[in-house]
Amino acid sequence: MRRFKKILLVLVLLIVVLGIGLCVYIFYLKPKYEGEIELKNLQKETTVYFDEYGVPHIYANSEKDAITALGYVHAQERLWQMELLRRIAPGKLSEIFGSVALKNDKFFAGIGIEEASAKAIAKLDKNSESYKLTQAYLDGINQYLEEGVTPIEFTLVGVKKEKFTIKDVYNIFGYMSFSFAMAQKTDPLLTDIRNKYGAEYLKDLGIEGEFNTTQIKSSKENSEDYTAVSKSITALLDKSPIPPFIGSNSWVAGPHKTKSGKVIFANDPHIGFSQPATWYEAHIVTPKQELYGCYLAGTPFPLLAHNRDYAYGLTMFENDDIDFYQERTLKGDPNLYETPTGFGKYQIRKKTIKVKDTSDVVLTIKSSRHGPIMNDLLERLDRKKSIAMSWTYTREPIRILDAAYGLSHAKNRDDFKKAVSLIAAPGLNVMYGDAKGNVAWWASGKLYKHNKGVNTHLILDGATGKDDITEYLDFSKNPSAENPEWGYVYSANNQPEAIDGYLYPGYYLPEDRAKRISGLMDAKSDWDKEAISKMIFDNTSEIAVETVQNLISNVDVNAISESEKEAVKVLKSWKGTNNLEDAAPTIYNKWVYLYLKNTFEDEMGEDNFNLFLGISVGKQVIANQVKNENSVWWDNIKTKKVKETRKDIVSKSFHEAISDLQKQLGNTISDWKWGKVHTVEHEHPLGKVAVLRGLFNVGPFASPGSNEVINNLFFGFNNEGKYYVKGGPSTRRIVDFSDIENSWSILPTGQSGNPFSKHYSDQAEMYNAGKFRKMKLNKEEIIRTSTKLIFKPEKK
Repeated sequence: MRRFKKILLVLVLLIVVLGIGLCVYIFYLKPKYEGEIELKNLQKETTVYFDEYGVPHIYANSEKDAITALGYVHAQERLWQMELLRRIAPGKLSEIFGSVALKNDKFFAGIGIEEASAKAIAKLDKNSESYKLTQAYLDGINQYLEEGVTPIEFTLVGVKKEKFTIKDVYNIFGYMSFSFAMAQKTDPLLTDIRNKYGAEYLKDLGIEGEFNTTQIKSSKENSEDYTAVSKSITALLDKSPIPPFIGSNSWVAGPHKTKSGKVIFANDPHIGFSQPATWYEAHIVTPKQELYGCYLAGTPFPLLAHNRDYAYGLTMFENDDIDFYQERTLKGDPNLYETPTGFGKYQIRKKTIKVKDTSDVVLTIKSSRHGPIMNDLLERLDRKKSIAMSWTYTREPIRILDAAYGLSHAKNRDDFKKAVSLIAAPGLNVMYGDAKGNVAWWASGKLYKHNKGVNTHLILDGATGKDDITEYLDFSKNPSAENPEWGYVYSANNQPEAIDGYLYPGYYLPEDRAKRISGLMDAKSDWDKEAISKMIFDNTSEIAVETVQNLISNVDVNAISESEKEAVKVLKSWKGTNNLEDAAPTIYNKWVYLYLKNTFEDEMGEDNFNLFLGISVGKQVIANQVKNENSVWWDNIKTKKVKETRKDIVSKSFHEAISDLQKQLGNTISDWKWGKVHTVEHEHPLGKVAVLRGLFNVGPFASPGSNEVINNLFFGFNNEGKYYVKGGPSTRRIVDFSDIENSWSILPTGQSGNPFSKHYSDQAEMYNAGKFRKMKLNKEEIIRTSTKLIFKPEKK
């Protein structure tokens, strides 16, 4: 007995020691929010105040000192995120994740972002302010890398620390630019549909822009399976540890539309959710510069920002900046391909991809005059038909660093516009408002034209030259509006109006959000910050109400069950809201999914249908195709002796929807609450491991919002009937120039990427409830509510 007690005592002591050790380790891993640190390359003492949400307010004698401090504090919160982001474009994820990341690495290593970055860097003016400040930011990151606490993810995965360079900054911008594009998901699928079934099947998909009725007003041959391209690239982006950029809303109310007579700026870029969240907020104050911005990990200048003089943000333009060309390789010689002037030689380069715990992979990359050949970079793509990718970002000079610097250092509207003009890709709607009462938006991107009749939504002919680009447009021809007479500017990824009679092709999203925003803005002229905050969290779709009425009109309500009649009653009284307690969106989304499945899957097949659901064409079709009684898609090609009609498909889908919901949620329709099936969980890359999920992931939460409402908490359809939110507003910002020191923001989870920081998830519940916090500019208030970290020049 005495021996047992001794063993028990030893075990208890061991547990206590381990517990104390774990607590000490966790405390050691936390970010440093107060105290003093010596910082290399610092000229004078710099003070950082961390407010109650962990936002650093950096007060420095020079911008170089401020940016150096920013690099350090950004790294202590987001070093893991920086590490992942810098590895995607050059194809270096396999070094830390092993062969599971090899497909991703092969693709990105092959499309040429790293090589384009190197060319751009070689041409940089090393004496420019943008270059010198970027180096200062990198100095701050690298000092933290050398001396700061190693993030727990580095320890768990086994990451070897390497210094950050300006090439990493460019590669991060490159990945961001690619994730904006939509052609890689869309063009091959549409080509496959046309080749298999004919051009008539494309008419109901709106690819000529006929569904884009709410437009942003400007104030100026052989049957081949090409969908392997779409499937492979979509899968890569879906499985990426860093989510892609998706959409966005922004509107800027001019003086005549606000109660105060001052501009109010609103912006919420839509990005796939992850943990940590995309943006890191920071406020910099020097004798010559003040800026409160949202920074992408590993980049020195904010893409969203404001100060006392102006505010800016962005949405995705959704223009077409990627074209796919089928090249004709010479029979008998795989190194030659046909061009308009004879046979040319493919360029060949090799890259080595290091793979953790196994041998290196040598990648051979073949490029035509149009760009890299996809067949060697993507699995399942037929090697016999070479498909080249022509992308504006790697084809045109990359000046995105100068552009980002220019946006954040503009002295006036003309300076700002000049900075926008430097962006060749990605295509953005850059939104602007200032303290002088100006409002504006400009579409960025190097736009171009093809010969009349060339449909860039399809795979193009690479051999003859007839499908090549024929004209590049001057920036003055880009869609834009400056101080329009209607008093505001807005963008919701919808089609801009034609310029000189030319409607620019793209992958524009449905008009739902655009129609809602413009309708609300037109309806009143006394907007204030509180009203705008309600609008930015608006969960209503007017288009969905119209669509559900069209669906109901195809159901014989006298020949349905009592439960089905009750469901129809709920839908008829629906105002289009997507709140947690609503039952109508649960019924509507199940019905829409089954209508789409029963209409399109027979022709497309399961894989292509699921791909179709995730692209803009699949979203555009919901409100439009159901109106066409004569659509060729209604007939199920698998039922040879029967020709289905619209009523057949819509009624069948309705019966299946109610039956499925009864099995899933019970027979009481009032219990079919949207919050039960629409949920959000912010996933960390390591949160996919079950045992680590609780430590790294944030959520799940029942979520309001839906696809294509202003509060765009978007999801994919599935047979399960649960709608897992993939992404949404990456921040919600409202800048009110009548009360600039009390402008508002919110992040989906928190400032910190460190799971042991109190700021890892302290905004998540506020975000989900549509609440905000201040973006503080008042120094007295900042000091009163903050901790203080002092950076001192290194002693020599």
